[in-house]
Amino acid sequence: MEPVIAFFAVFLVLLLLGIPVATSLGFTATLLIWKYNLGIEVLAPNFYASIAKFQLLALPFFILAGLILDRCGISKRLIHFVSLLVGPIPGGLAIVTIIVGVIFAGISGSGPADTAALGMILYPAMIAMGYDKGYTAALIASSGSLAIVIPPSIAFIIYGVITSTSVPALFAAGVIPGIITALLLIIPSFFIAKKYGWKGEKWGTPKEIWQAFKEAFWGLLAPVVILSGIYGGIFTATEAAVVAVFYGLFIGFFIYKTLTFKMLYGIFRDSLLSSAVVMFIVAFAGLFSWTGSTLGVMDKTSAYLLSLSSNPLIILVLINVMLFIAGMLMDAISIYYVFLPILIPIMKFFNWDPIWFGVVMTLNLSIGQITPPVAVNLYVIANISNLSLERISRSVIPFVAIMLVALLITMLFPSLSLYLPGLFGLK
Repeated sequence: MEPVIAFFAVFLVLLLLGIPVATSLGFTATLLIWKYNLGIEVLAPNFYASIAKFQLLALPFFILAGLILDRCGISKRLIHFVSLLVGPIPGGLAIVTIIVGVIFAGISGSGPADTAALGMILYPAMIAMGYDKGYTAALIASSGSLAIVIPPSIAFIIYGVITSTSVPALFAAGVIPGIITALLLIIPSFFIAKKYGWKGEKWGTPKEIWQAFKEAFWGLLAPVVILSGIYGGIFTATEAAVVAVFYGLFIGFFIYKTLTFKMLYGIFRDSLLSSAVVMFIVAFAGLFSWTGSTLGVMDKTSAYLLSLSSNPLIILVLINVMLFIAGMLMDAISIYYVFLPILIPIMKFFNWDPIWFGVVMTLNLSIGQITPPVAVNLYVIANISNLSLERISRSVIPFVAIMLVALLITMLFPSLSLYLPGLFGLK
């Protein structure tokens, strides 16, 4: 048991000391490779092997595509169009935020990116309409978290790579649970807004709606182009990311004419930085996972979890509690690499469908993006709103609670996740 204790103890101590997750993963793996004489020369090839995978090429391209589409003004046009449809009903702008969050999730696949895109426009607009600052920030962060459940999801790509599960099948599986989660988010948004008298803007006239639709059309078309190409067999999920980049450049330069070559430098720089962070985490998390598997830590931990109960529902609940707590401390990518080597044997033991389990796990981790202390979406919106994390955290509780309801529904009804993959012949 000594490697098991050392493996998790070192990692947890580093996390509690405030060391970045990626560094904690890498240091733990390196220390144990040295201590148990696994050969320090395995570091470089394992580091490289973790990121040298064709499917992972989709990550930097989807990040770049999301930035291009945001900078060319798509988010602003989508918000204007949906606002005219929702009108001045209680919580009108809150509902707009959630709907646009769903649409933009179909473009970027990144929770922090969606939160930033929504926050830059909707936060000041909602505050001007009298919405509470903490509520507004929490709502935007929660809407942004839908991005890793609704395709094309960067999280699903990581899960697919680790578990050798079809990424297109995972994309299809996330649609219905993602929409259910969005609909459930509207419930607290509506009643809280109604209680305090917060409303949206005016109803749009048919002429205004038509004009707004024409302006937002190319943004609405983006998820259709990406997903129809994948499911039509025209290109793979990785190739779809490249198509999304060129689609964004086409819109920005030739349709909206809002992009300039000068702007491209900033877009490529931000994309490079974001992609580097993701790949850095993937590389060290992969090394951490390999070390644990080689030392037998993952197998022993899986066996221990299975020894707790023979009831699959009890084990599933325990796993989700464990993932929920992990989501408070770690980012989603690290969690996949740390926990999936433990969970895959359990999935096989109970014959759980890996597509359905991937949706359940990802939905759980989407909640982690808004649960402190490590809540990436809250940090993004805190930076935009200049509010403290504590202030936003108090307001995010109703949204966390309703997303847990969505998680429970997804857990208990696997058919919600498996219907579309079956319909498209992906199972």
